Amino acid sequence: MAVAEARSAAAEAGTIRRLPETVVNRIAAGEVIERPAAAIKELVENAIDAAARRIDVTLAEGGSLLIAVVDDGVGMSREELALAVERHATSKLPDDDLLRITTLGFRGEALPSIGAVSRLTITSRRAGAADTWRIAVEGGRVAAPAPAAHPPGTRVEVRDLFYATPARLKFLKGERSELAAAVDAVERLAMAHPAIAFYVSADGRALAKLPAASGDLAAARLERLAAVIGRDFIDNALAVDLAREGVRLTGHIGVPTFHRATGQHQYLFVTGRPVRDRLLVGAVRGAYADFLARDRHPVVALFVELPPEQVDVNVHPTKAEVRFRDAGLVRGLIVAGLRHTLAAAGHRAATTVAAGVLGAARPAPGWPPSPTPHYVPRGLAEQAAAYQAPLPNLAATPSAASASLEAADAAPPTAAFPLGVARAQLHETYIVAQTADGMVIVDQHAAHERLVYEKMKDALAAGRIARQTLLIPEVVELDEAAVARLAARTGEFAELGLLLEQFGPGAVVVREVPALLGEADVPALVRDLADELAEFGEALTLKEKLGEVCGTMACHGSVRAGRRLMAEEMNALLRQMEATPHAGQCKHGRPTYVELKLADIERLFGRR
Repeated sequence: MAVAEARSAAAEAGTIRRLPETVVNRIAAGEVIERPAAAIKELVENAIDAAARRIDVTLAEGGSLLIAVVDDGVGMSREELALAVERHATSKLPDDDLLRITTLGFRGEALPSIGAVSRLTITSRRAGAADTWRIAVEGGRVAAPAPAAHPPGTRVEVRDLFYATPARLKFLKGERSELAAAVDAVERLAMAHPAIAFYVSADGRALAKLPAASGDLAAARLERLAAVIGRDFIDNALAVDLAREGVRLTGHIGVPTFHRATGQHQYLFVTGRPVRDRLLVGAVRGAYADFLARDRHPVVALFVELPPEQVDVNVHPTKAEVRFRDAGLVRGLIVAGLRHTLAAAGHRAATTVAAGVLGAARPAPGWPPSPTPHYVPRGLAEQAAAYQAPLPNLAATPSAASASLEAADAAPPTAAFPLGVARAQLHETYIVAQTADGMVIVDQHAAHERLVYEKMKDALAAGRIARQTLLIPEVVELDEAAVARLAARTGEFAELGLLLEQFGPGAVVVREVPALLGEADVPALVRDLADELAEFGEALTLKEKLGEVCGTMACHGSVRAGRRLMAEEMNALLRQMEATPHAGQCKHGRPTYVELKLADIERLFGRR
């Protein structure tokens, strides 16, 4: 009722009128400045465009009380300062060509938008000029420039953000969340501009210290990525460098086993501009589709460089989205580049997997005890030696597994193989191998699943999936809806090496299966495939969902946990892993093996 009354009152209000300039600016500010981090991003971008070499950001109360951005850039004169706070006044479009934008800012909206909802003060001095000027804007009201004191460069102070639009304050998150968003905005810009120093502090605490990186662009970016994302990322990252038809893709991507629960750690840049573009995010997701579960996300930092006329950055006031003239080219470059890089990594897995194992197995505090001089009483050493001697009359019979490993002594030295030589099998599930400088523990099911999956993909691409005919066809009972889904795709299943047909309203009969699956559990495989079809619907073909279908088949055709393996089988599995791309993780992003260095093992036992 209240809404209807309000609409009726508005209809009776009268004629159309022009809104006051202050209201117009506040409406525009709502599009550009939705939180403190957005204001900080705009101000830091202005400093970068001004050729600053150092940028300092100071915050109070998450940025709602104070935002101060100081740079040593080219600065502004009195006349430029007066124009800077007017809407759509900018120095960044000298020829008014929106198709050739080479700066981060260009719309001329940031400063007047911030000034419309806060108390804004800008103090600036042109490089080489003798005088400094300051201008103040309060709730959209602009004061005349006045003389001030300041070194060359610019200082922008934003106080009481959103005081002129108090309703906006209710939508801000807590101080900690706003500070995190502010730091993230600065760090993303810092990644793309490693030659500039960035410092962020809040309430007397340093939140980010990023001194200017040295060296060429590639080395400087790597140094900056290590400072922002962390050294773990660099230790588990693969370099990307690919160019096609004037578009270049560079950066670093994490190995598949180095992943996160959200996409927050995907840093994407277009011509030096941090973006959150759906096309780029989708391309990254597509490149990792064979390696990660749906709820896990890779860690990447990718930089796309292309001529300015090939990309439109004037899509949204926040400039976080872009449009490419040839979107297919860019997407294809990202997918192909990342897949090629991941394939070249071979069986490599994340070092953080081993670090997690060592952390879980860390000795209790106080171990090892600090060495202290001690006296061993006479005769105690002899008693200890006798205690550790083999028990008399004990003829231990080696198990079948240990006996099968005797041949390992005659195998080539462990240094010849990256994943070592099999020494034992634990709980019929894990293979223990000795390497030249440590040990490797392999999950036999996960590892073999990846090997079968890669073979199935290769065979399907070559159109030569071998089948094996079941001696006795397998009849699988299902509900009628599942049978209908499977029956509608029998031709596509046949291309994948699975020959099945409807067997009445509530069952299907399987006559042939892919030879790679070996002795698979056919009923379980068929039920899982029916569930896959129900999940991705009837609109997509099986080839479009090749990863899910082949992955399901590979899981059912791989060596199961609980199966006893001979030494020859274990070593054959290790050698296949070394020769197969992506063997370091299963299709769901879980590691297939953990490597522990001898030095780390010795630390666990206090030997180091």
